Amino acid sequence: MIRYLFFILLFFISCEKKTAIHNAPEADKLYDEGINLLLKDNVEAYKKFQEALNYYYKTRDSSNISKSLICQAIAQKYTGDIFGAEATLVDALTFMKKGDESLYSAYSTLGEIKYAQKEYASSEEWYAKGLSEKNTSQKDKFDMLNNKGAAEYRQKKYSEALKTLQSIDLKKVNNINLKNRIKENIVYTQWLQDKNYPAQSEFEDLLKLKLKNNDNWGANSSYSHLAEINQDSNPKSSLYYALQMLNTAEKIKSPDDRLEAIEKISLVDNPSNAIKNFKQYKHLSDSIQSYKNDNRNRFAYIKYDGEKKEIENQRLKGEKIEKEVQLLWQYFISGLLVALLIIIIILYKKRQKKLQQEKEIEIKNTQLKMSKKVHDVVANGIYQVMAKIENQEDFDRDKALDELEFVYEKSRDISYDKIGEEKEFSKVISELIASFNSETVKTFTAGNSPAIWEPISSTAKEEVYQMIRELMVNMKKHSHASHVAVKFEKINNLLEIQYKDNGIGISGDLIYKNGLRNTASRIETINGTITFDTKIEKGLKVNLSFPAS
Repeated sequence: MIRYLFFILLFFISCEKKTAIHNAPEADKLYDEGINLLLKDNVEAYKKFQEALNYYYKTRDSSNISKSLICQAIAQKYTGDIFGAEATLVDALTFMKKGDESLYSAYSTLGEIKYAQKEYASSEEWYAKGLSEKNTSQKDKFDMLNNKGAAEYRQKKYSEALKTLQSIDLKKVNNINLKNRIKENIVYTQWLQDKNYPAQSEFEDLLKLKLKNNDNWGANSSYSHLAEINQDSNPKSSLYYALQMLNTAEKIKSPDDRLEAIEKISLVDNPSNAIKNFKQYKHLSDSIQSYKNDNRNRFAYIKYDGEKKEIENQRLKGEKIEKEVQLLWQYFISGLLVALLIIIIILYKKRQKKLQQEKEIEIKNTQLKMSKKVHDVVANGIYQVMAKIENQEDFDRDKALDELEFVYEKSRDISYDKIGEEKEFSKVISELIASFNSETVKTFTAGNSPAIWEPISSTAKEEVYQMIRELMVNMKKHSHASHVAVKFEKINNLLEIQYKDNGIGISGDLIYKNGLRNTASRIETINGTITFDTKIEKGLKVNLSFPAS
């Protein structure tokens, strides 16, 4: 928790809003209101940022879009919606360019999220990415190095963690609380590396300094470490520090630290108190989870409601035009019916010729259908194999031959082609998207859980696989994108798939050509809809939606 508070201060400094000339003064006002509410009322702050985003999207202000999304992720992370925060940050990355001032903040938050998810290796990687970006101050770099060291010792990489932590020049650390945190992490890592290391006195000295400076968050960390190192050798002392941690956690209103303190108490307390400790732990754990679930649902509703209102506004504007068009169509159809009566009489006299023409058309349609399947299975399949070979450092010749043989076998019996029957479908999709990763292109997925595909029919899965592959192949060939994100989300009884990249985009007259024309045709076969958003400042956004049953 304390590590996260330091990052929030970093974000406010590194992403301070610059005065910009754009047509959304109301958006700036909402953004500022959200900043003032952040950490005070995170749900209301999230709502303000969502309202600001509705304006920023209209003006295609990618810089403020990414900053608003990062702030939303902070609100989600701070209230326990870890997975929601991660999805929001993936969305934010699609609006950022290389060297963007907000990249450091985004990478730092992703490091925090992965740390909270106990994915320490991934957390270390994001911290390393953050350190490679420009820093707003020396303090920010020191704080990031400290967090990276924590992620390393959580992986039992004690020597590397010490190297990272000891690379910080403590003489240049002016913030006393940060300096004490770094010192404590060094001592704790040394104790983890060697349980005989005399850490007790150093922890106690640091605890005194923290209490002297009214650093209750830091003191809470010291109580936790003192309880841990005394757990086996001196249970009575361990119990004392665990109780001190519990009292301090209640004082600073940190439910997660209270839960950790109760767990430490249970390990060394009198067995007669086991039931009482368990009940207290269970009650607090349930309360925390309920709080997190409530906030997760509220965040989802706010985002959904905001997007729904925007869609409704666009619908109302279109209704007026639609009514006018309908009137014109009525006149047109009346005239067309008269013309059709005349045409039917003529066509009746030429029935035999018409039947022959229909037969020829049917043959051509069959050929086109077969051509489409050859394009999907053979052309896209071979291009996917080429992409894997291009993006893999170690070329596996046998594996490539196996995949080409698979494409060959599929081409021999196209009419029975099925996707993803032998492997769990979410893995098939993840591997498909990941196969387009390279040094220049980074792909991200969100929401691709096995449960979301359970009600989907085999036919729909096959069409979804082909549509995603067509979008990825189009990106690889034409877009020059560096970030691609695909998000899956079930809303009501619809499965929503959102594709985004930050490439060169695509003009309206090219959308329905070649593979993308096939994509539009496929979504119609499963009673779905497709929307190409070409009005964003940079890149392409495609929304696919179809019934999830």
